Amino acid sequence: MLKGVESTTTPDLAKQLRYPSPANQTNVGVCKSCAPGMAQTCSVTLYVTASSSPITMAVILPVALYGCETWTLTLREEQRLRVFENKVLRKIFGAKRDEVTGEWRNLHNAELHVLFSSPDIIRNIKSRRLRWAGHVPRMGESRNAYGMLVERPEGKRTLGRPRRRWEDNIKMDLREVGYDDRDWINLAQDRDRWRGYVRAAMNLRVS
Repeated sequence: MLKGVESTTTPDLAKQLRYPSPANQTNVGVCKSCAPGMAQTCSVTLYVTASSSPITMAVILPVALYGCETWTLTLREEQRLRVFENKVLRKIFGAKRDEVTGEWRNLHNAELHVLFSSPDIIRNIKSRRLRWAGHVPRMGESRNAYGMLVERPEGKRTLGRPRRRWEDNIKMDLREVGYDDRDWINLAQDRDRWRGYVRAAMNLRVS
């Protein structure tokens, strides 16, 4: 979370998203291993439709999003997380019989979004990240997290384009919900106003 330095609790996040495996106990790998068992447990179509959202929220997302408040995500990594979520939902909801041909087919992404009415995985990440970002500026100078946020590291950058920082993600998240001022640290001191942006980030629909 240092200014000017890439910060994330998952330095090999891109590798985990590309090669998720239960063998290495990564978040995404564990969730993928749970999805087939959940689909078998919820074998009745009506029961799956009624209960899949609470099950996903209670079982899959807490594992997949552990520590996401400090993730630094690129657009490519966000897309991989969406693909992962859609795969899990297809395991839960199962196939659909085509009304025209009568053949079974996988659900389209738009159909999954209708069935799964809760905010998607990226909205959850952005909301949790903003919630944590609001806590850090209010911690005070004695806390290490606050010091990492406001201090500037010494030394020189490597050549090339700077990599995306955690703070860059926070500013992008705030722009999506209508706040374009660069001084977000002072904004975080207003708990009620910041809470409104956190809720807006969770409920914002992005195509």
